[in-house]
Amino acid sequence: MTSSGNGVVPGERWGEVLRDATTEVFSMMVGAEITLSEAAGPPSLPSVTGTVGIAGAITAIFTLRCSTQSATRIASQMLGVSADDAASHNCDAVGEVCNIVAGHFKAKVGLGDKCMLSVPTVITGGDYRILPPAGGERLKLPLLYAGEPVWISLDIRK
Repeated sequence: MTSSGNGVVPGERWGEVLRDATTEVFSMMVGAEITLSEAAGPPSLPSVTGTVGIAGAITAIFTLRCSTQSATRIASQMLGVSADDAASHNCDAVGEVCNIVAGHFKAKVGLGDKCMLSVPTVITGGDYRILPPAGGERLKLPLLYAGEPVWISLDIRK
């Protein structure tokens, strides 16, 4: 990644950085490959949504949405335990992946020590929408993890 004169990657390249950060974290922490999906929107009826806020030089919200099955598989692979044992840890695992991806993203764009992260928040259920801030920008990244859709987004407040 080429950065601007101030050491920060230009905003028009942040989608690429978000993809790279997510791919690297899934490979390193989950031990899994993820691929880009052709899906235009979030998974139908997502059941687990993790969010982490970014504040400082930028204000943004990182979001990961997936099915309960994918969340449990993430926990199972991260912890090296069976899916049955991982089921009670799936929200914690999704929150931790959000935290690590958001931290990796802000470091890769050159804002590592100029931003802070919130504590991860995880929502479960299927009857909700996540709306971007008015006047903001949403970077969207539809992915496939173990054949199932995972939706990554970064809502940046302008």
